[in-house]
Amino acid sequence: MVNESPAAAWIRAGLIGLPVYGLILMVTTVKPQPDQLTDPEGWARFVSSTTYLIEHLASNVLGTALVIFGTFALGALLVNSRAPRLALWGMVLAVASYVLFTVPGVISTFATPAIGASYLAGNREVMTVEFSPVLSAVFALSLLLGLIGNVILAVAIWRSGTLPKWSGVLWGAGSVIFYLLGAALGVATTGASLPTQPVGAALLAIAGAWISWAALRQRQPTVLPKPTNT
Repeated sequence: MVNESPAAAWIRAGLIGLPVYGLILMVTTVKPQPDQLTDPEGWARFVSSTTYLIEHLASNVLGTALVIFGTFALGALLVNSRAPRLALWGMVLAVASYVLFTVPGVISTFATPAIGASYLAGNREVMTVEFSPVLSAVFALSLLLGLIGNVILAVAIWRSGTLPKWSGVLWGAGSVIFYLLGAALGVATTGASLPTQPVGAALLAIAGAWISWAALRQRQPTVLPKPTNT
């Protein structure tokens, strides 16, 4: 009888979450939100829309669950490769960043639409609401860990000897473009996402699909021994 270990099946299932996560990020960052300072009316209408809520639920809830599952699966796959330590460090740092990002993610998903709706209802003072500086620190730390962790994972993929090297290059490039040239630069300039974010997300989706496909091709079923008569 031919069968595979439950762990191998779960790893491949988890890896599928990586390209799906990239696609969700790409779709939800294509249209950047207006600048809150220069166009408060446009910003308020944008963040109080149903589309905004749906997209943030998809990226901050479903997407986060998928990428955490996928990152654990990638780390488990690479732990038996030529770069086990890099894989584990990258996995831990990346997952830590996703967990940290749930804090600002909750704010942007639920508090921001309420602020926008209040502004449109005539409460102009609501724009003066300021969150604790700790929130900004958590957001910055999540971006930093996400960048470092995923770049380390990219190097682990390159050195693994089991996954395509160039899928690691794409994963690393997508991470740099998304986190550094997209999210971090966007916050520092316009306060919103930049066109570089969907580009980085697209690279992550392609790399994730390549990694998942390669892992599926490497499937090595376990042959269970035939039962013996006693």
